[in-house]
Amino acid sequence: MGNHKDAHKLSAAGLLISLGIIYGDIGTSPLYVFTAIIGTRIITPELVLGGLSCIFWTLTLQTTLKYVIITLQADNKGEGGIFSLYSLVKRKAKWLVIPAMVGGSALLADGIITPPITVSSAIEGLEIIYPGLPTIPIVIAILTLLFIIQQFGTSIVGKAFGPLMWLWFTMIAVLGCAYVLQSPGILKAINPYYAWHLLSTYPQAFIILGGVFLCTTGAEALYSDLGHCGRSNIRISWIYVKTCLLLNYFGQGVWLLSKSGRLLGEDKPFYHLMPEWFLPFGIGIATLAAIIASQALISGSFTLIAEAVRLNLWPKVKINYPSLQKGQLYVPSMNWILWIGCIIVMLIFKESTRMEAAYGLSITVTMLMTTILVGMFLSRRKYPVYLIVIFLTLYGIIEITFLSGNIAKILHGGWFTLLLGSILFSVMWAWSKGRRIKNNYVNFVEVEDHFPIIRELSEDTSVPKYASQLIYLTSANFNSEIESKIIYSIIQKYPKRADVYWLIHVDVTDEPFTSEYKVDFLIPGKLIRIDFKLGFKVEPQINRFFRVAVEDLVKNKEVDIASRYESLSRHGIVGDFRFVVLERILGRAAHLNLVDRIAVTLHSMLKEISISDAKSFGLDVSFVTIERVPLIVDIAPMKDFRRIT
Repeated sequence: MGNHKDAHKLSAAGLLISLGIIYGDIGTSPLYVFTAIIGTRIITPELVLGGLSCIFWTLTLQTTLKYVIITLQADNKGEGGIFSLYSLVKRKAKWLVIPAMVGGSALLADGIITPPITVSSAIEGLEIIYPGLPTIPIVIAILTLLFIIQQFGTSIVGKAFGPLMWLWFTMIAVLGCAYVLQSPGILKAINPYYAWHLLSTYPQAFIILGGVFLCTTGAEALYSDLGHCGRSNIRISWIYVKTCLLLNYFGQGVWLLSKSGRLLGEDKPFYHLMPEWFLPFGIGIATLAAIIASQALISGSFTLIAEAVRLNLWPKVKINYPSLQKGQLYVPSMNWILWIGCIIVMLIFKESTRMEAAYGLSITVTMLMTTILVGMFLSRRKYPVYLIVIFLTLYGIIEITFLSGNIAKILHGGWFTLLLGSILFSVMWAWSKGRRIKNNYVNFVEVEDHFPIIRELSEDTSVPKYASQLIYLTSANFNSEIESKIIYSIIQKYPKRADVYWLIHVDVTDEPFTSEYKVDFLIPGKLIRIDFKLGFKVEPQINRFFRVAVEDLVKNKEVDIASRYESLSRHGIVGDFRFVVLERILGRAAHLNLVDRIAVTLHSMLKEISISDAKSFGLDVSFVTIERVPLIVDIAPMKDFRRIT
């Protein structure tokens, strides 16, 4: 575990890495925030100064105080993110799975809308140089290339992210500073009076808040990427990032004040800060920053799905590890779902100004769910009740207010992210609830009652030997129990004689990187149970873990895996191993209520398109037998069925 502690150490390399990994989304927000705030409204000093004041206090209260200072304390052995947070508090109450699923699905929906709006905002700067340039094909080409390269891993490119993002932040700070020095009076917008005056007097204040919120949309990434950079590096690097962002926003404010009384039209305040000769370079750097921001969201989505699979909140999907770099993973199904979603966004909305209406709604929901879970975390850590109440009240009001501002966007594009989030939540809900319902109908028996027959079967030479070492995956949490279907498989369905029977149980822990196992000799030399305790971020390579555990047992002379066939045992040949995986098929469910029946039906549909248990546990399929066993929920009485003579 030392390597995770080291990640928290403050270092120049850590600061640079944090710039490249964490701040892509929030760092590229100056490209479009003021465009969203001004919209089709006439530019006025009240609107500009009020908007600046709202931006300053949103970054201070929402990003700095809530996330950088408070939420980063909720680390799970060095890891962050909404599912890591859920793992910390889920034992407090079962209902906490709902905010975790809502927040996770909303975060995935945000991962679909962020790449198009970020890349579009950068590429649209080319229209200043080449009016009428069709930018949609360029954006689609960039996004497609970005999703294609995911399968090869991004460890090499990732090393350049830090320096490139440092260049980006330095550039936007210099551009903004040049205008602030021309008109330092713009800094008076720090006074919260201007924010209050705008929100209390402006007729479209809630809609403006929806635009203001875009300045903090990447705050969730600060917490999600805690494990990559460490708390100290994030907190120190945020000081630099926030300073650069504010300088650019205030610089845009100076330029906007010079246009008072006019409409913004097609103008992009961000690009008007650049000297004309610098535009090609600035657009190039902005495009690189947008690609890095998109890459961060895509990688974050992969991590989120991998965690959801481990926590049984998402169907089992194929997960690849394209490089040896820690945390590098690739989820093919999610990669192409994201790509399709991004292309649909581009084809529906076409330009970034129209995407702004769809952007922000989902991430507001995620932040609200995080607030609930952080409140439970503070309670778990025994913080004073009054502090927890203040936290929940303050951020409940702030985020519900932002949510209200974003709800106004639903008819103008917000429906898209709402639809996406609802679909993703439905998948999580159906998989989680359907699995729980099926588990309720798994019948367990006392394993000790079957010791005699297992001993006799193992020695009964009249029964053909099925395998030297026969391994079953069991969901029984206690070593005194076993599924009745496993006993049925061994002694009835097709009597399976083996030299040694093994039971493997996998327990996903609330910690991220646990890798432990425990061995119980239920019948010495005949029936052995191994319990693996794996963290929710650990790849479940059961084939590999089991082999290592068996090698340790052989080394300690606790088990003999040599073949019992006379011709093979003389030469010390190791016996064969065979896994048996039982797939549970739900029978009739007439007595279930409507909601449960829907959950079970959806779960069965998702099961058909998900990968098998054998593949998800990393088993070598050439040594696996799949047996489908029915779970009979109910049997309707057959009143009219009778024997006749």
